[in-house]
Amino acid sequence: MKLFHRKKAADSEAGGQVVLLVEGMHCSSCGLLIDDELEDIPGVRSSTTDMKTGRTTVRLEEGADVDVSVLVAAVEQVGEYTARPAD
Repeated sequence: MKLFHRKKAADSEAGGQVVLLVEGMHCSSCGLLIDDELEDIPGVRSSTTDMKTGRTTVRLEEGADVDVSVLVAAVEQVGEYTARPAD
């Protein structure tokens, strides 16, 4: 598993959200599987994946302290996907 820098997801974008770029999705079910996995992480309020754009927006609970690497690892363990934080 690749680990990215230890930047906190809550610090990566104002408003307590982080956007991930996801590759390897083939259908809308892929997005649902990714969202379900991310929403099981403590501190994640919701996740919305758009297969067409390859973007997943993860909204965090107020004050949540979630490493971006945890989000990336969760996406990659669901299936044959790769993920990275959007710049």
